[in-house]
Amino acid sequence: MNGVELFLLGRTLMKIGEEAMPTEGIGDHSTSVRTVLVVAGDVRDHPATTVGEITARTGLPQSAVSAAVARLRTAGSIVTETDPKDRRRTVITQAPEVSGRVAEVRAATIDDALGKALDTEDPARVARIVALLERLAAELAT
Repeated sequence: MNGVELFLLGRTLMKIGEEAMPTEGIGDHSTSVRTVLVVAGDVRDHPATTVGEITARTGLPQSAVSAAVARLRTAGSIVTETDPKDRRRTVITQAPEVSGRVAEVRAATIDDALGKALDTEDPARVARIVALLERLAAELAT
């Protein structure tokens, strides 16, 4: 496998992940699931941050970051408050408690989306691929 193949595999895996995200009842949004996940990950990795700082770190447009922050706030994933040191700034942090929406997203499995991508209804095949992905994730985390 070369770098291009790995990159394309990563894109395919992102699409499967997006397909696996539950979307029932959240309505239409101007931001993609991908953008929301990038922003959520950045807030997790950089507590007490701002839209401008997230924009600089992620390379996403400010409007997309602002929309993702609004969506995450509505979902109860993050909280925002005025910076007491500079009332013009809004500080963004992870919510102290896991919201129902966050719990729902975390509990969703990839099985159906992966089966669809593999064009299979064989649960054993899907389970083998999930196990391989879990092993790869564990290896990359070390």
